[in-house]
Amino acid sequence: MFQLFLSAQAIPALSAPSINTGACDAAIALIAREKRIPVRLLTHRSRCRMGTARARQLAMYLSHVILGCTLREIGDAFGRDRTTVSYACAVIEDLRDDPGFDEDVSGLERQLEAQLDAGTLHAH
Repeated sequence: MFQLFLSAQAIPALSAPSINTGACDAAIALIAREKRIPVRLLTHRSRCRMGTARARQLAMYLSHVILGCTLREIGDAFGRDRTTVSYACAVIEDLRDDPGFDEDVSGLERQLEAQLDAGTLHAH
């Protein structure tokens, strides 16, 4: 008769979900305000329309690049997987080759950085 013994070392530990997803709130609020999209749509599980999806990707990008949130934290805040967040950041980075888009993103980055400098936000 075959018996299967598993040691505690053989079972990979599952990491606890991040509970500090509030750091992304500033990027979510900024994009919701600037793009005139309800916050609930930015964090909704559905894919939504292209404009909403792009705004969500932008908020994810800003959360990572400016606020220093991990992909996992951002995924938790948006109800997405960390690989989706990685893809969103890559999409936005590619779109920054367009000077007009890059200028818009730079303006949003400055707004978040100003909030950080004023002490109203805390980056990771």
